[in-house]
Amino acid sequence: MPDCTVVVITYNDAARLPRAVRSVLGQSLRDLEVIIADDASTDGTPEVARRLVASDPRVRYLRRQVNSGGCGAPRNDGIDAARSPYVMFLDSDDELPRHACKSLLAEIERTGAEFVAGQISRLHESNGRLYPYYPSLFARRRVVEGIRQEPELFLDSFSTNKLYDVRLLRDRVLRFPEDVHYEDHVFAAELYAVTRRFAIVPWTVYHWHRSTANDSISLSIADLENVRQRVIAARLSDDILREHGAADLVPHRQYRFLRQDLRVYLNPLPARDLVWVKEFASIVRPYLEEIPGEVLDRLDPLDRVCSQLILDDRIEDLRVAAGSLTGPRAAPRTAVQRGGRTYWGSTPSPGMDITRLRLAELPFSASRLRHEVIDLSSDGRRVRMTVRTYDPFGALPPEWMAFLQLGRLRVPIEPQPSAEGAYVTRVEFTPPAARCEPRIGFIRLSDGLTTTDRLIVDPRTEPIELRGCTVGVEGYAAYLCVRPDSITRAVLRRVKQKVIKRISTPRTKLLAYKLLVRVLPPRKNLALFESDVGKNYSGSPRAIYEEMRRRRLPIEAVWSVARGRGNFPADAKLVRRGSWRYVYTMARAGIWVDSHGFPLDYPKPRGTRYLQTWHGQGIKSIGFDAPDLRGDFDGPRARWRAAVARWDALVAPSAEFSRLFLPSNGYAGKVYRCGTPRCDALVKAGGRSDGALEVLRRLEVPPGKRVLLYAPTYRDRAKGSGRSVRVDLELLAEELADEWVVLLRTHPVERYRPPERLRHFVRPAGSYPEINDLMLASDALLTDYSSVMCDYALTGKPMVFFIDDWDEYRLSERGVYHDLPSIAPGPCVTTTEELAEVLRRLPAVHESYAERYAAFRRMWCAEERGDAAARIVSDFFEEAR
Repeated sequence: MPDCTVVVITYNDAARLPRAVRSVLGQSLRDLEVIIADDASTDGTPEVARRLVASDPRVRYLRRQVNSGGCGAPRNDGIDAARSPYVMFLDSDDELPRHACKSLLAEIERTGAEFVAGQISRLHESNGRLYPYYPSLFARRRVVEGIRQEPELFLDSFSTNKLYDVRLLRDRVLRFPEDVHYEDHVFAAELYAVTRRFAIVPWTVYHWHRSTANDSISLSIADLENVRQRVIAARLSDDILREHGAADLVPHRQYRFLRQDLRVYLNPLPARDLVWVKEFASIVRPYLEEIPGEVLDRLDPLDRVCSQLILDDRIEDLRVAAGSLTGPRAAPRTAVQRGGRTYWGSTPSPGMDITRLRLAELPFSASRLRHEVIDLSSDGRRVRMTVRTYDPFGALPPEWMAFLQLGRLRVPIEPQPSAEGAYVTRVEFTPPAARCEPRIGFIRLSDGLTTTDRLIVDPRTEPIELRGCTVGVEGYAAYLCVRPDSITRAVLRRVKQKVIKRISTPRTKLLAYKLLVRVLPPRKNLALFESDVGKNYSGSPRAIYEEMRRRRLPIEAVWSVARGRGNFPADAKLVRRGSWRYVYTMARAGIWVDSHGFPLDYPKPRGTRYLQTWHGQGIKSIGFDAPDLRGDFDGPRARWRAAVARWDALVAPSAEFSRLFLPSNGYAGKVYRCGTPRCDALVKAGGRSDGALEVLRRLEVPPGKRVLLYAPTYRDRAKGSGRSVRVDLELLAEELADEWVVLLRTHPVERYRPPERLRHFVRPAGSYPEINDLMLASDALLTDYSSVMCDYALTGKPMVFFIDDWDEYRLSERGVYHDLPSIAPGPCVTTTEELAEVLRRLPAVHESYAERYAAFRRMWCAEERGDAAARIVSDFFEEAR
């Protein structure tokens, strides 16, 4: 008896069937069988299947004589024929990851569950990328004691991402319906109804191929019969739950229909004609009328609006609203505000409430306008268009200027008021050669702030072919896009790649650098500055540079700049990091100054002096104690040891920093113990500086609001994931948005954008050039383990620490040198509710930590007197010169 049976169902799929079967035969679990269940194919599938049977004794072939018209019958054939105690299902156009069977088998035997479900990921064949389906459902490994424990799992109604105990299917006569499409939805409803214990694993166990052919049932969504079949499956699923005494679960399954099934048809709705939309609504409406209002109210606001418009038979409005579900999520044409609530359209009604989106409360730079292209034409060289602009939330000020944004080019325009309360613009332009999404922008003359939004186009608009580019429609939401000619772009890209591959490899540049440092002596009066690997003009290198300029030292300074960064002084000399000019400047500079580290493999030229300012101090492990270097791998450790050996002087802000940093990095050179140059501004500022006032203006903090700077550090095992933002900002907004504004300063390696519905409360400040200004502008700091805590202590303002993952962070993540809860100069909280309560009582809480705060400052800030840059420049630059 094999350990596992995989039933591969197929119909007229001779080309892809071998790929699916090979993905099973190549499993790390070798003791398995494959049953090919053929639903009476009329192509070459039988011959392909027979060859597969001949090639491996583990393969069996079943063939129906008459096509069943769906997937249920062949799956049932597979259940009946299975010889093993466990069974999985695979469609012939999909694949199993190599360890799917083995890992699921191990889990079902370990837990004794009746079935195990794992992550299903869509594999887009156009680009080869995997996109997990509802990853939050599979975020953690667990055993679920029945569907009532987690009814949101109705969202997982797939039959293919699960391993089943065959006894469950046979003893309880669990069968797939054979007279309906979406039979897996009906099967899943009964499965959940009769199962008392099942398991969830967080890894991917199924690759769902998404090809451009759209030849599967689930992708035939333009067919109205497909809509009817999905509604039929939904009703059958509800009836099955009631028959099994689980009527209380029907609303949860109906919520799945609204959130997932209905959205499949709503997303592309703007591209359908009105006749199709009206017929679609007539099919769906009777089922929606059966769904209780409280289930509809659980939906996201725009999904709720679309459902209400279907119920009200407002077809044209439905097409407009559906265009706001995806992509740029376009604003409505009109909105009404009554009693503190905001409603989609011109008439307030509960089903049209969009208050939760907070669109009427956005700052001006993020405000939403709607620009509809109502006429688009061309003379073969230039594009002419007429645009109607709607301001549904009254965002436009009394005085403004407008422009059309085309990449980096701005074309002045003059929108004219129209009778229906909108603005009409007629504009003519030449599209740029580069890809861009044209936008219309408005400048508020009172403060110079700008807001822009995309141009919405009828999805059925024919593209305009011009020399070198195409102007057309993109995405379900159908916004205007300029795309360069594909042939030209491909040729240029190929030529560029070939040239770069030949002459601009990292190895070539390093060899050239080593040759340069041998033949050219460094220039004693040339200094190369770099902060945060070229990403910013900030930190201690900036403070030292500005002190040098104040003294007018005869030193030519050049700044290293990462690609796309532009917050440097207009008169600063710049060189792009990693370019050939950068390599030459490194080789010639007699002085290096940076805060993180110049490229590790580049030896310092003989005679060049290197000032390492570093970029922070605190409780986190560093150097050879940090995760990337503490492993027993000599290569990375040797590279870092050689990089540290280049330093001629190190800025050490405190005795505690020296105690921790020097031995953990193996540094034994000169140390400047006179404070931190970047902190001089904090020591001298006293209150809010001019830079802090600029923060409040640029980030649009309303007068009277208190400012919370939220600066979490990254997690080493989840860089770029957004998981460092652990506070529930939505809950915090509900509790404190009337009084506070959050400036969110994520770490440079992090990737996180707050959703639009939080922009009334959260201001993204990750790209703001100077964190000192953010600290001075804020009223309090919220952080976790970030070194910003040591700098912020200089302000004397309150600090709160959100450390819900403290045990994980200190024991298995980064590691720490200090027990933060015992030395923190403010409360340590682990829930957003605790945080909100602390912020409500902040003055009293801060006062209660006065003694701890003073001890914390003595530990980390005792040397900070506001003259660190001056003292370092005097010693390292002037006296050495």
